[in-house]
Amino acid sequence: MTITQPDLSVFETLESEVRSYCRGWPTVFDRAQGSRMYDEDGHAYLDFFAGAGSLNYGHNNPVLKRALIDYLSRDGVTHGLDMSTTAKRSFLQTFQDLVLRPRDLPYKVMFPGPTGTNAVESALKLARKVKGREAIVSFTNAFHGMSLGSLAVTGNAFKRAGAGIPLVHGTPMPFDNYFDGTVPDFLWFERLLEDQGSGLNKPAAVIVETVQGEGGINVARPEWLRALKELCERQDMLLIVDDIQMGCGRTGAFFSFEEAGITPDIVTVSKSISGYGLPMSLCLFKPELDVWEPGEHNGTFRGNNPAFVTATAALETYWTDGSAMEKQTRSRGEQVEQALISITEENLADVSEYRGRGLVWGLEFREKERASRVARRAFELGLLIETSGPEGEVVKLLPALTVTPDELDEGLSVLARAVRETV
Repeated sequence: MTITQPDLSVFETLESEVRSYCRGWPTVFDRAQGSRMYDEDGHAYLDFFAGAGSLNYGHNNPVLKRALIDYLSRDGVTHGLDMSTTAKRSFLQTFQDLVLRPRDLPYKVMFPGPTGTNAVESALKLARKVKGREAIVSFTNAFHGMSLGSLAVTGNAFKRAGAGIPLVHGTPMPFDNYFDGTVPDFLWFERLLEDQGSGLNKPAAVIVETVQGEGGINVARPEWLRALKELCERQDMLLIVDDIQMGCGRTGAFFSFEEAGITPDIVTVSKSISGYGLPMSLCLFKPELDVWEPGEHNGTFRGNNPAFVTATAALETYWTDGSAMEKQTRSRGEQVEQALISITEENLADVSEYRGRGLVWGLEFREKERASRVARRAFELGLLIETSGPEGEVVKLLPALTVTPDELDEGLSVLARAVRETV
């Protein structure tokens, strides 16, 4: 692909140095459809990042776009605080009928604000209010958001340092396989809980990702998650599952914890819940935990009604028959896995490991900086991928769930070439 030098001057002179994704993809994007993005010069890029998991159904999905255009054309409410609206009612009813009831999940639904970190903050606040305790346990290499409460339960040292103040009331514990199987699960955690001299304050809750996306695509085993749920029940702690990136079908089932057969006390959902990349998040919790006073937690943009419209359309389109969607995602995931096996076998000296579930996969390199070089070369070849892990050592694949088998083959071939050409 021949790429002319784009005009990035206004971004480089006016926009803050905090910008990040644009540094790895130095072009100016203009439009997008399905699994492809196009820059202002018309060059096409296959998108295996999907808005960091916010576009599970692809860019400008035509069914969702039609629902949104129709709603706006009739002057439907766009901003509604937490007022009752027809758009919110349709979403709540559809979410209950297609997601909660078929899974026998009893959750109440809270709209805490439009972003994932809003949902996490509300979950932490609720857990502390219910239990009357301050401490929250999180896990090594966790990522839960960039606001202060979420950062306190995030593992990445670089992101934590940006807070500028001590991050308190959070205690990290080892994630699944942190000690490569040499230490029994939760041995350290439970010993601290039971030892009156450990110095560990009794936690209100434990927050966990079933697959750590930003942490390096670390996949928790179902038995580990079940043991964690049992530990929380024994020790009178709430279990919060952060499903912001891995929910909405990313791992196969609608919720990523379904495979483990557990029912968390609290679940946070965001990113692809709107289906269209519009800001929206949910905090779900068991009815007995609904101890909020009216207005005790609020926010101006909880009522993003256009997001309710596209979320409803997404559920009706893809989750009326959830088993079909889950089967398709798992099939696409097997296609990715086979390609990663081939790449690994071809580069045994360089690839440390591949891992994933559904349509979230990671390829870890022994030379940590190589992942960034692979992502950079992939961009030059027309593929958008990112890195993750504590030192950016993992190439992260997050294609849309609607990606076609041919698009997957195309992108995975580009990835294999990028690996070969960055030795």
